[in-house]
Amino acid sequence: MSGRNNYCIETRNGSCIALHDIPLVPIARFRDMIIQYIGEGLRVSAFFGVRETEALLLYAVLADDKKGLLRLARSQLTKPSYHSLTPECPQLHLFEREIAEQFNLDPVGHPWLKPVRKMAAEEKFFRIDGDEVHEVAVGPVHAGVIEPGHFRFQCSGETVLHLEIALGYQHRGIERALRGGPDLRSLHYAETIAGDSTIAHATTFCQLLESLSGTEVANSAHEIRAIGLELERLANHVGDLGALSGDIGFLPTASYNGRIRGDFLNMSALLCGNRFGRGLVVPGGTGFDLSDEYIDELAARLERAERETRSAVELMWNSTSVLARLEDIGILNTRSAQSLGLVGPAARASGVAIDVRADHPSGAYHFHPLSPIVQGAGDVLSRAMVRWLEIQESLRLIADLCKTGAKSRSISPPGPLAPESLAVSMTEGWRGEVCHVAITDADGRFARYKIIDPSFHNWQGLARVMRNQEISDFPLCNKSFNLSYCGHDL
Repeated sequence: MSGRNNYCIETRNGSCIALHDIPLVPIARFRDMIIQYIGEGLRVSAFFGVRETEALLLYAVLADDKKGLLRLARSQLTKPSYHSLTPECPQLHLFEREIAEQFNLDPVGHPWLKPVRKMAAEEKFFRIDGDEVHEVAVGPVHAGVIEPGHFRFQCSGETVLHLEIALGYQHRGIERALRGGPDLRSLHYAETIAGDSTIAHATTFCQLLESLSGTEVANSAHEIRAIGLELERLANHVGDLGALSGDIGFLPTASYNGRIRGDFLNMSALLCGNRFGRGLVVPGGTGFDLSDEYIDELAARLERAERETRSAVELMWNSTSVLARLEDIGILNTRSAQSLGLVGPAARASGVAIDVRADHPSGAYHFHPLSPIVQGAGDVLSRAMVRWLEIQESLRLIADLCKTGAKSRSISPPGPLAPESLAVSMTEGWRGEVCHVAITDADGRFARYKIIDPSFHNWQGLARVMRNQEISDFPLCNKSFNLSYCGHDL
């Protein structure tokens, strides 16, 4: 389904569009249109560049969550510069820096134009001058087993005045590797974009292939995918609540949840043989069936895990000292969350009612509707509470999906992809919206493959909540977002 005006085309999640149907808008009008739509409440799901011979095209995918629509537009640049959108639309801050880095393009007026992934040793960081201002640099090498990221704090005493986050230390070139596909490696790349979001990214990738090839997937396969996706959400939300407890020294919930997280991972392993869900989602369906025996075993394990999770998490909620430590820490209000374009639990904890499963549903979520779980305070406690409420929602949803009994994987291998076309696929991963955009060439191969992990939207949110916060609160705020380095470093 799509609709067109002179400036953009309307479509939906999982739809395929011929490239010639996407309006080509002059850059000034393109810029004004994006500012107008964002002012009306739309948000940026994707913004990227495409090199075509000697021309450079900018593509924008704007999500209209209230109507369940996506608006697509593009513009061809006639010179290597344009007026930056970031001053009017802060959620484009990283997108514009990325495009500038990839295509040597100058977004004139960008407030802090520096590389996103190709960091240099002499790279400049923002500085605040003052007799009592000092810098604290953390990373990129950290204690323990953790990915690399650099955090530069400008502090007055213990109070953080500004935090700048530098990533890109493990840029893996996944988008570049996907060009020319799909091939036998493509699904593997999708599954490894962010290992703790394997099913979310694999589902998004497969939906994209199915859209471009016109492949119909059986309802039973959609249900198996949704069960896998919700198990992924459960494992990570339970783990995050435990980690938050550990960060404040509340060891009972930290210990219990660490073990229960493993129980949810083992449920994924029971389904497909891999704790992170590799091999479960394949183009055209799923790699595994759900037998009656598996469903009975899953139901028994879920019942036990639900009971134990409730017992462990309620230890937190019944402790006044825990609540006092989480409340009013790392506050991000609704206006800031919308301005920065946050997604997922971090956005919902700040009162932004968005969830791909509800606003842009695909697969089994068409038949199992839900409403976004929203909290309003925007603090660490709200981000924890959203996770707890979503745990309960995921448990209910899996129970509903299992009620129909055994499910066959019923694979329908995709055929050739539509040539010179574009498709957008979105999935609500446990961190938030996962968005993939593919553009095919005349032979139906990937000419451009764009990936937006939810972390790409949300790192700015973490930097914002640290302003005027005690530096000792950083580990707690950081864990309340729990963002991905590798999902950013594509």
